[in-house]
Amino acid sequence: MSLVRESMRRFFSSKTLHIRRLLSISKSRQSSSTVTLMSGDGVGPEISTAVQKIFAAAKVPIDWDPVDVTPVRTPDGKTTIPQSVLDSIDKNKVGLKGPLATEIGKGHVSLNLTLRRVFDLYANIRPCLSLPGLQTLYNNVNLVTVRENTEGEYSGIEHMVVDGVVQSIKLITRNASLRVAEFAFAHATANNRQLVTAVHKANIMRMTDGLFLKCCREVADRYSDIKYEEVFLDTVCLAMVQDPSQFDVLVMPNLYGDILSDLCAGLVGGLGVTPSGNIGQNGVAIFEAVHGTAPDIAGQDKANPTALLLSAVMMLRHMELNNFADRIESAVLETIKAKETRTVDIGGMASCSQFTESICNKLQQ
Repeated sequence: MSLVRESMRRFFSSKTLHIRRLLSISKSRQSSSTVTLMSGDGVGPEISTAVQKIFAAAKVPIDWDPVDVTPVRTPDGKTTIPQSVLDSIDKNKVGLKGPLATEIGKGHVSLNLTLRRVFDLYANIRPCLSLPGLQTLYNNVNLVTVRENTEGEYSGIEHMVVDGVVQSIKLITRNASLRVAEFAFAHATANNRQLVTAVHKANIMRMTDGLFLKCCREVADRYSDIKYEEVFLDTVCLAMVQDPSQFDVLVMPNLYGDILSDLCAGLVGGLGVTPSGNIGQNGVAIFEAVHGTAPDIAGQDKANPTALLLSAVMMLRHMELNNFADRIESAVLETIKAKETRTVDIGGMASCSQFTESICNKLQQ
């Protein structure tokens, strides 16, 4: 196994996600291995179908529970996620999600934020690793971002002060900061990583980011084998595009993580090849493609399913179906390595269905 592939395996391993240690998942969890499938909007149904075909070719022993995520309108006129979706995730504990669209404007609640809040998906983990054969400006990227996923500027606490003046409140709590810091340090320890970087702007937001840093320091004191540093967000962004190899594991509040994780994805080919997992305190885990719905190419067989596929690999390792994860991951990487079978967005000429067929053929050899 190549060094790159071994790094991929370790990124997506159940050990990497520390599910047993951090989430206290019960041994009595269902043995039927049913996964809630939220295909999503735009290109979501196409890439979700690709994952289903590839899983069938690999004979992965799971059942899909497809749910309709079309927003429903509540009596007060606002839109929200259907209760049937929440019930399915609560029952199955594992979900795979394509991109979801949320209308902009008053009364339209983000479905992604709703899922994070309802299931307390407190940590978002995104590996950022150079892929074999996919040429970018950087060939040695190997880092991971850990993003606090439930509060910060995304807490949704907003109100109008007076006409023309709107206030948004940034919420930082000790509990949320401690648990995401613990997740980051445990990840570093389990994967023999040497450095955890806390990303912040405590020079400006002294109380909120100051509390976040205080919690990170408290956790760092318990992990003496891991080097710990604190770096301003703007400094990290500057240094990242100069030399990403100087970073290892980065942990940060919600908004910073949203921005920086996308920047990191750009180092290795974009959001179309970047997997993501959301880990909950209550045992729920939702894996997702973090790119947009791409309505301009929806239904045209042009979408790249790699992000959802690699997220599904993370999901399989979370479910301890490691052999199936290994096989699918290997087939995906081999398909990307061969330029003729890549999708257009990463320098190839293949359609979504051709890319999918190539992976299926490799799995059936």
